[in-house]
Amino acid sequence: VRIVGEVLDPRNDGRQVFTDASTLAAARPDLSESSHHIAVRPGTDVSAYVGELNGRLAQWGVAARAGGSGGGSDMVLTLNALSVSLTLMLVAVAALGVLNGVLLDTRERVREIGVHKALGMTPRQTLATVLTSVAVTGLVAGAAGVPLGMLLHGWVVPTMGEGAGLRFPGSVLAVYHPAEVVPLAFGGLVVAGLGALLPAGWAAGTRTATALRTE
Repeated sequence: VRIVGEVLDPRNDGRQVFTDASTLAAARPDLSESSHHIAVRPGTDVSAYVGELNGRLAQWGVAARAGGSGGGSDMVLTLNALSVSLTLMLVAVAALGVLNGVLLDTRERVREIGVHKALGMTPRQTLATVLTSVAVTGLVAGAAGVPLGMLLHGWVVPTMGEGAGLRFPGSVLAVYHPAEVVPLAFGGLVVAGLGALLPAGWAAGTRTATALRTE
């Protein structure tokens, strides 16, 4: 048998060979089919199709089911869950880092904030001042993090696939498009805003007299 290609199919842990029945005719002349895969036309009601098909197949003691995922593998689901978990952990760590830095900076500037409040700065303006202080840092971090993240994705995902016995084709790895990369660049701004929100709220809610007496 000559292998002419490789298909990404995680069912049965990827241990499958897709070939014409004639390939095995010499080795197993009595080989018979155990299942059939049917592709329906776009727009077909799969549930209705399966129901009607089962009504006609009942006399032979066989049945049809939609999707055919019973023999599938949960490896792809595991990889997706792991990727989401890692992403959320990284976002949480980054936000906590921003929170720590902004909190220290805000407490050092609390007297200055008190002076501005005494001159008429409103709580909303105080909130905006603290949040905008991290805007440039968030934009720079997002602009630098996107290309670095894409490079890391190109290295980590294939390694994860190889560890699971899967070799991902280029179509699976090429998931970034220009229309999606630009919003991702603002992700640093969002993370910075989330991290600075708590210190900004504390600064906005601090009484003017308390802030002025703070050393």
